[in-house]
Amino acid sequence: YPRWHTSETQLSEFNLTETEAMLGSYTKVLFVRDPFQRLISTFLKGMSSSPSFSSFVQEVLDSGQHNTSTAWKPLVSLCQPCLIQYDYVVMFGFLRQELGHLLQRAGLPRDSLLPKFSDTQVQRTYSWLSEQMFSELSLQQKQQLSHFYRWDLVAFPFPSSFLSD
Repeated sequence: YPRWHTSETQLSEFNLTETEAMLGSYTKVLFVRDPFQRLISTFLKGMSSSPSFSSFVQEVLDSGQHNTSTAWKPLVSLCQPCLIQYDYVVMFGFLRQELGHLLQRAGLPRDSLLPKFSDTQVQRTYSWLSEQMFSELSLQQKQQLSHFYRWDLVAFPFPSSFLSD
């Protein structure tokens, strides 16, 4: 199946039989991140012209789930975890531990290929930042965001997410 290996080919271009065969022949890894942290990251990267985080969140909410950017679109709609049986789900915040396990399973040296990063430090920074950004939002925005990302919050364990409350 030579067209399987072209970078321009999208999964949606294959028929059901080809899709099932292809997905069955690959190790499927899904990287997930707390949706609120994804919003913060997108805002901080300057992917919005909004002057404040609160106005950026309002833009996201006003865009709706179907017309929204992939940068903040709910993961469930992007990755189809109910339809695709992923072999691994890797949570942001546990990258070093989980990537080491993946490398070991692939028969590669566990630590030699991993970048140097500290999950604990990243988690503390995002916890503080999340708290600050969350406090900028109105009660209505908080409730709407929880509703916007409700399926991500059900599908993936984000116990410390501000949107889970």
